[in-house]
Amino acid sequence: MKKSIFLLLFISTTAFSQTREDSIMIRKIYNEVLTNGQAYEWLRYLCKQVGPRLSGSVGAQKAVTYTKELMQKQAFDRVFLQDVKVPHWVRGAKEEAYIKVGKQKIKVPIAALGGSVATAPKGVEAEVIEVKSFQQLRDLGKDKVKGKIVFFNRPMDPTKLNTFEAYGGAVEQRANGATEAGNLGAVGAIVRSVTTLQDDVPHSGSMRYATGVPLIPTAAISTNAANLLSEKLKENPSLTFYFRQNCETLPDADSHNVVGELKGREKPEEIIVVGGHLDSWDLAEGAHDDGAGCVQSIEVLRLLKAIGYTPKRTIRAVMFMNEENGLRGGVKYADLAKQNNEKHIAAVESDNGGFTPRGFGIVGKAEQKAKIAEWKSLLAPYGLQEIGPGGGGADIGPLAQSGTVLLGYKPDTQRYFDYHHAANDNFENVNKRELDLGTASMAAIIYLLDKYGI
Repeated sequence: MKKSIFLLLFISTTAFSQTREDSIMIRKIYNEVLTNGQAYEWLRYLCKQVGPRLSGSVGAQKAVTYTKELMQKQAFDRVFLQDVKVPHWVRGAKEEAYIKVGKQKIKVPIAALGGSVATAPKGVEAEVIEVKSFQQLRDLGKDKVKGKIVFFNRPMDPTKLNTFEAYGGAVEQRANGATEAGNLGAVGAIVRSVTTLQDDVPHSGSMRYATGVPLIPTAAISTNAANLLSEKLKENPSLTFYFRQNCETLPDADSHNVVGELKGREKPEEIIVVGGHLDSWDLAEGAHDDGAGCVQSIEVLRLLKAIGYTPKRTIRAVMFMNEENGLRGGVKYADLAKQNNEKHIAAVESDNGGFTPRGFGIVGKAEQKAKIAEWKSLLAPYGLQEIGPGGGGADIGPLAQSGTVLLGYKPDTQRYFDYHHAANDNFENVNKRELDLGTASMAAIIYLLDKYGI
C-alpha cells in the first residue's frame, strides 16, 4: 500500500514538474516574440519590396530569393530550395465591365478569375441570367441559357459564425461556375465575390474547367456591383452586361519551395514542419494570404534559437509555392519526403490570416488528437481555446498519406474574407501584436510536439 501511495505521489510530482517546466518555456516563447518579434518587419519587406507573387511571376521568384536569404541570415542549420514546376497564368491589361440599360452604361468593378480564358479582343456582351445555385441553372436548361452571361449571385451566409463555413457554402460558384454555365451554352460567367463585406473590391481566386466543356471567360464582380446588377435585372430583365479581360495561361514555369531547418539533437530523423504558402494573387501584396503565415513560420525557428532551445527533433520552416492555383509545392514537398524516406511526425500550417489566435484544428488518429488535447491547460491562458478536430491545411495535406499529424493554425475568422484574394490584402491591414501572438502560438505547439512527440 505504501509503495502504491509513493508511486502515485512520484507520478503526480513528476507531472507537476513537467507542467511547470512547459509553462515556463511557453512563457519565454511569448515574452521573446512580444518584445523582440521580427515577423512584422519581414512581412513589411515581403509586401512592399517584393509585392504580389503569383506563381510563375517575377514577384514569386523575388520572394523565393528573399526568404532563402532571410533564413540564411538567421543562421539556421540548413536552408535549401526544392524545384517545382508551377502554372503560369497572367491577368494582362485591366478588365472592363459595365451594365447596359438602353443607352446607359454603368461601369462596375470585376476581376478575372485565376485560370480563366480571355474574352474576345472586343469583349463579350449579352443578356444576363441570374441564379443562386447550380441546380437552379440546370433547371433553366440550355434553351434559356445559351448565348447568355450567367450571373452567380449566392452570397456567403452572414449567419455563420465561422466565416470559413460560410465561404465553403459559396465558393463552388467561383470554382465551377464557368463549367456549369459553359455546359449549357453560356458565353460568359460572372460570380459574386466570395466575401461578407459590402464594397467595391472584387475578390479573385482560382477556377477550373471540366474536360470537354467549352471554355468561357469568367470573372468576379464586387458585392456592391452584384447587388446593383441584381436590382437592375429586376427592373429590366432584358438589360445586357459587357466585360472584357485579357488573361492567358503561359507554359509552366520553374519555381521553388524554400526550406530552412533546425537539426534535432536526439531524433534528427523525425521532422516537424511549420509553414505557409509563398505565392499570392496578383491583385495585392498578399499580406494575410499568406505572407503572414510565411513570416510566422520563419519566426518560429528564429525565436526557438533566441531563447536557447535546441530541439530534439528536426524542425523545418517551409515556404510552399503555388497553393493558390495548383498546390504544386505541397504535392512536391510530400513526394520528395516519400522519395527520401523522411519521417514527418507532424506539420503545422498557417494560412488563415494574421489575426488573433484562437486554436488549432487537428487531423490525425483519435489517440493523437487526445494527446494534443492534453496540452489545452498550457495553451488556454494565451487564448488558445479551440483545440480539436479540424482542417490541417492545403499545403501540408499531402503529408497525411504518410501518417503525418496535421495541425491548422486557427486565428479569429471574422475579418479574413474582407481581404481574401482582393486588392486590399495589404501590409497596413495586419496588426503587429496579433501577428506576433499567432507566431508564439505556433511556436508553443511546435515546442510541445518536439518535446513529447505524437
